[in-house]
Amino acid sequence: METKWFTPNKEISKMIYTSAGFVTFIVVLGIWSLLSYGGFVNPLFLPTPTAVLAAAIELFKSGEILSDIGISFSRVLTGFLVAAFIGIPLGILMGSLRIMEGAFEPLIGFIRYMPASAFIPLLILWIGLGETEKMAVIFLGTFFQLTLMVMDVTKNVQNDLIDVSYTLGAKNFQVFTKVILPASLPGIVDTLRITFGWAWTYLVVAEIVGASSGLGYMIMQASRFLQPEKIIVGILIIGLLGLITDILFKSIYRASFSWMRKDGY
Repeated sequence: METKWFTPNKEISKMIYTSAGFVTFIVVLGIWSLLSYGGFVNPLFLPTPTAVLAAAIELFKSGEILSDIGISFSRVLTGFLVAAFIGIPLGILMGSLRIMEGAFEPLIGFIRYMPASAFIPLLILWIGLGETEKMAVIFLGTFFQLTLMVMDVTKNVQNDLIDVSYTLGAKNFQVFTKVILPASLPGIVDTLRITFGWAWTYLVVAEIVGASSGLGYMIMQASRFLQPEKIIVGILIIGLLGLITDILFKSIYRASFSWMRKDGY
């Protein structure tokens, strides 16, 4: 085994990078198979991979899971897009203007520690049990962290670039559009990739109350009827959807900022 594999910040080949992730998945699957097929864990608590696969095939054959996937994805996407639409410009302003940071950072920093699930009773009182309430939970779960992360990315833009732009006669608006935004864009895209993953984690929370469809609803129903194989199917689908969106963001990053690309990313 080459020592460079365990050398901090040392680049490795794409094949080794990919193989490491594949091996990890195989190890986890092997442990799951050993515990379930070996009878070490009651099937009620941990069904076998075969039982989970059979449940997944049945759900896809019936077609109900496809509808749940579409509904859940639309909720996550809408809640996240609203958070990004507001959070990105606000984060840029907070990272660029001290007055904006002083005005909003204490409040946003305070609210971000409040769990989004704690707001569900208030959201039900304010906007009811419809789709808006579920999207609002996802919005609350991502907006505050996204805004602060964008602020930090913007604050890391080198002051030399800004000083040079003023020396060359740039106006304030031009500094934002020609210097700060282009310099921050790679970090903003990476922030969106990370926070979109968080949006998926709030899906079950958003669909836990007053929902009649969606992956979170399916998981809760399976829990009530003691169907652990369906619970695991729902969890795996959410994880797979999150992984697909993560890959899409990485592809966008590589295509847009190839000059910043590192092997394995």
